[in-house]
Amino acid sequence: MITGATGSIGGALARTYAKDGCSLVLQGRNADQLALLSKECIALGADVSVVSFDLSDLEMTQRWCGELVAGGVPDIVIANAGININTGAEQSGEQWSQMEDLLNLNVKSTMMLIHHMALAMKQRKAGQLVLMSSLAAYYGLPVTPSYSASKAALKAYAEGIRGWLAPHNVGVTVVMPGYVSSDMCHAMPGPKPFMLAPERAAKAIKQGVAKNRARISFPFPLNFGCWWLAVLPSAISQRIVKWMNYGG
Repeated sequence: MITGATGSIGGALARTYAKDGCSLVLQGRNADQLALLSKECIALGADVSVVSFDLSDLEMTQRWCGELVAGGVPDIVIANAGININTGAEQSGEQWSQMEDLLNLNVKSTMMLIHHMALAMKQRKAGQLVLMSSLAAYYGLPVTPSYSASKAALKAYAEGIRGWLAPHNVGVTVVMPGYVSSDMCHAMPGPKPFMLAPERAAKAIKQGVAKNRARISFPFPLNFGCWWLAVLPSAISQRIVKWMNYGG
């Protein structure tokens, strides 16, 4: 199952798994795009079912989680859906209404879904959970503070439940991509070094998930540099972020 399947990475993941003849459950907000993606995946050999609604509607997400558990939990659940906001061209700051929408989708709905799937997989003693974080989780960027915070929350949550679920044969992987070509990526402020095509990102994710890697981060050397931002003294990291034109 892949949420946010109509996004750049989500669509690439769907097509990548479809080539293996997998049974796919695809979720997305755009019903028309979802229908087109479904046809592509069926043509590639997959069996596909789709569901179109906004995961930030937490009541609807709660009901969907119940339906998924009752109908049989997928072997792999990839929580990919997410949005980004920024402080604006004039650095006027984020708007609370946008921040709330971001937190509802990026954090609350993702943790709600993963929580329900984790309990069901734990009982079944099999499964793989995949949470889509970001390299921005290593160090909060002044131009996208809420997005950075949301991805840091998912990173920490994935790391926590991985240890909890490991004795029950349930794997947990957190994915921390850098810049992957998409409408959302291009709308983000600041430079975008080492940008990858969605297909390359999907291939790296699929390979890492198959090995139950705790963390999948790419591309090198951007992932290595972002890791250092979290390790270095804050004063140095702030200077680097400003020098790289992410300083706000």
